[in-house]
Amino acid sequence: MPLATVDDVRRARRILLHGVTGSGKSTAAQALGEVLGLPVHLSDEEFGWLPGWVQRPRDDMRRLAAVAAAKPEWVFDTAYSAFRDLVEPKAEVIIGLDYPRWLSLGRLIRRTLSRVITQQEMCNGNRENWRAIFSKESIILWHFKTFRKKRDAMRSWAARSDGAPVLLLKHPREFSALMQELRLA
Repeated sequence: MPLATVDDVRRARRILLHGVTGSGKSTAAQALGEVLGLPVHLSDEEFGWLPGWVQRPRDDMRRLAAVAAAKPEWVFDTAYSAFRDLVEPKAEVIIGLDYPRWLSLGRLIRRTLSRVITQQEMCNGNRENWRAIFSKESIILWHFKTFRKKRDAMRSWAARSDGAPVLLLKHPREFSALMQELRLA
């Protein structure tokens, strides 16, 4: 499959963003949805987490994601492995935020510390806390556990001969340039 172009992104009505933890998927999805006039689905908020940092049961995640993915227009900020098979085949374009580890990890650490200090409310009323940062469930530890798998998924989509075209972005400057081109259209 050829790599996606700006025109592919502009025409797409179903876009899947993918990237490692801390790459800025949710922010990118919201910006993309706004420019293209598409509804945005934030996976952590809609499908993943319930209040009290309780992970939504897998069957419920799949049911909710299937309903959203069946709609004619959307931007998903990611697709958890629990429901990726319901979203990825319906995507018309996949945008991979394939940023270096130092960049995504630095963003994640700054964001996490800021949220702990400010007690900013996140998905479904949840808040980051010091205990969670240093626990087995740490979002920073999650970055290390999943970085290679998420990066490999993006790169394998880009290398395959079938499926949606893929636009791999290597730096936030490339995402900014994409957004600028979409705004000019």
